[in-house]
Amino acid sequence: MTAHDTPAAARAFNIVVLPGDGVGPEVALAAQRVLTCIGDIYGHRFDFTEHLIGGAAIDAVGESLPEETKAACIASDAVLLGAVGGPKWDGAPVRPEQGLLAIRKAMGLYANLRPLQVSPVLAHRSPLKKEIVEGVDLIVFRELTSGVYFGERTRTETSASDLCVYTVEEIERVARAAFQAAEQRRGKVTSVDKANVMETSRLWREVVTRIHAEEYPQITLEHALVDSMAMHLIRKPRDYDVILTENMFGDILSDEISVLGGSIGLLPSASLGANGPGLFEPIHGSAPDIAGQDLANPVGMVLSAAMMLRHSFQLEDEADSIEAAVAAVLASGAVTADLGGALGTVSATRAIVDAIRAIHWAAARHVPMHWA
Repeated sequence: MTAHDTPAAARAFNIVVLPGDGVGPEVALAAQRVLTCIGDIYGHRFDFTEHLIGGAAIDAVGESLPEETKAACIASDAVLLGAVGGPKWDGAPVRPEQGLLAIRKAMGLYANLRPLQVSPVLAHRSPLKKEIVEGVDLIVFRELTSGVYFGERTRTETSASDLCVYTVEEIERVARAAFQAAEQRRGKVTSVDKANVMETSRLWREVVTRIHAEEYPQITLEHALVDSMAMHLIRKPRDYDVILTENMFGDILSDEISVLGGSIGLLPSASLGANGPGLFEPIHGSAPDIAGQDLANPVGMVLSAAMMLRHSFQLEDEADSIEAAVAAVLASGAVTADLGGALGTVSATRAIVDAIRAIHWAAARHVPMHWA
């Protein structure tokens, strides 16, 4: 019997933790502490096992994705990943990021979900005007296992090439995922490509248009070129609901929108496939300049754990409780240095755990909560 077959009240979950590099171990520990609190309150058991990936794996065993790590991830119920990479491995024959690409491919994780909701209490932290970003609520669906990142590469002394390849099936499956999400949101999908130049983008646009017409005609679909989309996401981000795009464009655009909320440290992500476990990670990098100093913002990692509860385990109430606690803590002004606050990683995590317990206590006793 698997974790997905047992009753919700008595379920146990095997979670592989890949701390990785830089601040990865610190934020991964934060997620584990929050999940342990959730388990205590709701009666679940989360069993965590750590494995190597990225630079830490290169230093230990000479490869960025050891076979032991890959096997453990495939056999798990879900995977939490901290961060990979750093300048220490620049120019090395094996790079940490290769491990991340490889585990996504090995697990069949073709859809990367990156949500962004700009909190009203943090809108002033955005580099854009408050009236532009306040109320932004969008999600990027990035195709994750094909495109130029996985195409054939060549390199000589005088030239280099990276091949971008997409199949109809690869586009269809991520398009369906985006349209299905739009059905649960505001009913609009913006598909981003470079169809005026690239043949793969022309195929992308044709397939997305067909899937929309045949299967999701009730959803509003619009197409946008990636260069103009980069501008529109800064000028009018509230116009967008679900953004669907290919691997490299999604990587770039989701990093661009991460600054709208005031800090890249706030944003979570979920990487999902048709079957099997998902992988959940904050979108920020390894931040080696602050690693080991108790300065990293744990919110992106904690919200990634909430996405894990929702998408892999169907634990909606538990995910909601984490998100409510994070919102309450941010509203109280108890934030890390990237948001102008004084909390460290550990104290910010403790504040979230305390908020989860306080919200649960108040709900059980029908006591209204008031946050400063």
